[in-house]
Amino acid sequence: MIGSAIDHPLQYARVLIAHALQDPAKRPIVKSFFDPQTFTVSHVVRDPQSNACAIIDSVLDYDAASGRTSGNSTGSVIDYVKSESLEVCWLLETHAHADHLSAAPLLQAEVGGQLAIGHEIVRVQDVFGKIFNAGTEFQRDGSQFDRLFNDGDRFKIGTLDATVLHVPGHTPACLAYVVGDAVFPGDTLFMPDYGTARCDFPGGDARLLYRSIKRLMELPNEARMYLCHDYKAPDRDHYAWETTVGAQRSDNIHVHDGVSEDEFYNMRTERDATLPMPKLILPSVQVNMRAGQFPPPEDNGVRYLKIPLNVL
Repeated sequence: MIGSAIDHPLQYARVLIAHALQDPAKRPIVKSFFDPQTFTVSHVVRDPQSNACAIIDSVLDYDAASGRTSGNSTGSVIDYVKSESLEVCWLLETHAHADHLSAAPLLQAEVGGQLAIGHEIVRVQDVFGKIFNAGTEFQRDGSQFDRLFNDGDRFKIGTLDATVLHVPGHTPACLAYVVGDAVFPGDTLFMPDYGTARCDFPGGDARLLYRSIKRLMELPNEARMYLCHDYKAPDRDHYAWETTVGAQRSDNIHVHDGVSEDEFYNMRTERDATLPMPKLILPSVQVNMRAGQFPPPEDNGVRYLKIPLNVL
C-alpha cells in the first residue's frame, strides 16, 4: 500500500482520528508502563465508555547471565488491569521485537485477550527460523498468533474503532495501530529529539522506513503518538514516550519535513553501521517469532535458547 495513489487504509485512519478529536467518547485512555532495563514502553489502551482494553508491546523480564525469566515488569500491568476491572480484548504486538521478550503468553494466562501481530511475521519466521535452525516443528505460517493483521484491517476495543497500518522498514512485519486519535507506531519512530529506528536487521530497509514514516506523517497533526521505546536524548533529563504527529513532522531530527529519501537513506545507513547489535536480540527474536513461547523442551525436559555464531 506504500506509495499507492489512493491510500484507503490511510484515509480511514485519518477519518477515525478526526472523529475522535471531535468526540471525547471516541478518544482512548492510555496508561503507559516503562521498563528501564530494556527502555521499552508498554501501553494499556482503554475504551472510555466500557471496561474493554488492549495491551500493546508487553515485556517479559530476562536475565541474560542466568537465563532466568520473570514477570516482574508485567506484574504492574496485570495489577493495573485487575484493579481497574478491565477486560483485555487484545494483546497487540507492533512487531517481533529484538530488544525484549514478549510477555504475551503470561498476560494471556492471567488476563486473557487475543494475541495479534502483522501478517508479514511469516517473513520474519522464515528468515529467523533458518538462522536459528528451528527445524520443521517450527511453523512459519504465523499460526502461533490468534490474529494476523493486514494493512487496513479494522478491529474494535469495546466501542472504540481501531485500524492497522503496515509500516515496514525497521522489520518487514512492523505495524502501527491507530485507536481513536492515538497512534502506536512501535519502533518506527522515537521521540522527535531521538529520531528513528535502525534498519540493519535481516529484512530491514531504510528506504521503506522513510516511506512508512512519511505515510504516518500524513495523519492529522493533532493525533497523539505513543512510542515503544525511549533512550533519552542527550539534552533531555527525563524519559518520554508521548508526542504528536505534528511534532514529528516539524522536529524529528532524522526525518522532519524537508528531509529527502536519499538524505534519510544515507544518514540511516551510515548510522546503523556504527551501532552494536541489541544485547537481547538472539533470545528475543527466537522467542518472539514464536509469539512469546519458549522453544520446545528437549529430552531432559529443559528448554534451550540457541546462540548462532558469526551469523548476525
